[in-house]
Amino acid sequence: PIQDFCIRLKTKKNKKMKANTLFLLKALLLLSFIVCFTLASDPDPIQDFCIPKPNTSPHPDHVVTYLPCKNSSEVTTEDFVFSGLKTAGNFAETGLATVPVSPTNFPGLNTLGMSFVRADLKPGAINPPHYHPRATEVAHVVKGQVYSGFVDSNSKVYAKVMEEGEMMVYPKGLVHFQMNVGDVTATILAGFNSQSPGVQKIPSVVFGSGINEELLMKAFGLSLEQIGSLKRRFDPVI
Repeated sequence: PIQDFCIRLKTKKNKKMKANTLFLLKALLLLSFIVCFTLASDPDPIQDFCIPKPNTSPHPDHVVTYLPCKNSSEVTTEDFVFSGLKTAGNFAETGLATVPVSPTNFPGLNTLGMSFVRADLKPGAINPPHYHPRATEVAHVVKGQVYSGFVDSNSKVYAKVMEEGEMMVYPKGLVHFQMNVGDVTATILAGFNSQSPGVQKIPSVVFGSGINEELLMKAFGLSLEQIGSLKRRFDPVI
């Protein structure tokens, strides 16, 4: 009986140890997920500012994290001033002009976790459905009337015609859009809580990225000819 008792006690201890080990593994996995999720956003600065050294800014399409800093003795007031939003950018055939502002062209923003854009839309022009994978956006209508909105993860649309002086927030990673519904060119100033928000324009992502044509036909119920027409419009390679 004593031997049986000892065996049962040992078995019970082994089960408890296994349970504790499993709990610790789950806790470590959860902690790893939280850490990875936290590090997915812009890191907090570890100094007052970091003005990038000349010629060290990456390509605008690349994620900007840390760039080599100038010596503080070389930093001037002009590093913290940007004058490029005074006028509209170059208008595309679609009637949209943008002036993006990031550490690439405004060094003072480096490591501060923010960026901006000026968007101008001619009457009837649109900023097509798109999203920013790394940032929430706040858009302020400076001039004109803009139909503006976003779609949540339940496919519900939140949209209205924005007047001068009004603002709208587009939550991080959600598809949003804008259209000038007024009679004059509209101007929007927008800010992001990341110095590299990224952008994915839905038409270009779907039809201009090389996704298999058969898949697109089945997904949208379109013919091969229709898919080909859309690909020619949005695929820069064709």
